[in-house]
Amino acid sequence: MTDPEFMSLAESLLGAIELACDRINDESDADIDNQRVGGMVTLTFANRSQIIVNLQKPLHEIWMAAKSGGYHYKWSGTAWQDTKGQGEFFAALSANASQQAGMALVFAAA
Repeated sequence: MTDPEFMSLAESLLGAIELACDRINDESDADIDNQRVGGMVTLTFANRSQIIVNLQKPLHEIWMAAKSGGYHYKWSGTAWQDTKGQGEFFAALSANASQQAGMALVFAAA
């Protein structure tokens, strides 16, 4: 994968996270504050816990830090998959965000 290909896919992922936060906030009482600075999105929940998603351009990876731990994802050709076989990015983000928000939340690729 080239750097421009990575950046295109990664930007789509970050944009999907931002759109999902807007949708979740419109449809529920989750009150997720999302802030983006460059290649990093920080989600802050009502209980002040956070999930941080950032781009690791040299490695062509997406990193996610949540209360449950840190995770690395690489593009498989169809989805962002955990480098240790722990599953797909948006499923993991949904599970971690749901746990931290105390309610079921769904994030998905746009």
